[in-house]
Amino acid sequence: MSRLRIHCFAVSVDGYGAGPDQSVDDPLGVGGTALHEWAFGTRTMRQVLLGTEGGSTGVDDDYVARGFSGIGAWILGRNMFGPVRGPWPDEAWKGWWGPNPPYHVPAFVLTHHPRAPIEMEGGTTFHFITDGIEAALERARAAARGQDVRLGGGVATIQQYLRARLVDEMHLALAPTVLGKGESLLSGIDLPALGYRCTEHVGTASAMHVVFKRE
Repeated sequence: MSRLRIHCFAVSVDGYGAGPDQSVDDPLGVGGTALHEWAFGTRTMRQVLLGTEGGSTGVDDDYVARGFSGIGAWILGRNMFGPVRGPWPDEAWKGWWGPNPPYHVPAFVLTHHPRAPIEMEGGTTFHFITDGIEAALERARAAARGQDVRLGGGVATIQQYLRARLVDEMHLALAPTVLGKGESLLSGIDLPALGYRCTEHVGTASAMHVVFKRE
């Protein structure tokens, strides 16, 4: 069976995976962009996000590249798709990433409000799942055709899957920044009790990379 993996989920030194006051102008919350600075300049991220060459190689880039290798589908919380709350007012909003999102495989968005699938450029199709996290994972695994499923976040979505012991592998990138407040990733989460243990940790000048796997 394909695995459910989390990759490149950045958290601050004080444990926040997003800053406060998320909005269209600040989709990661105030100060949240700093969490991802370690990844922005890597070769893989430049290729995926901008379609350009160049960028840094090395450990940080290796972790970014691992997050796209062998992935056949994604699962996203609704915040990862857009800022719209409640019932969809219209079909205008098609995601943060413009016409060619960086997923390039089917992406399953958790929501309480039905919406027809959206086919985007580059192989991404957004599917909107209203019947819970396990249904989303079942759909994603079927679409992945034997490859793994990547769980993109945000914080509340990752917490749900961790508590359900559905995450097989989780890579966190601890960024050297302090937010003070926001969305705490592991608040109330007892990783050892849920069967997770740290199997890998590598530090760079930009981040501390930590990998957890479920026993």
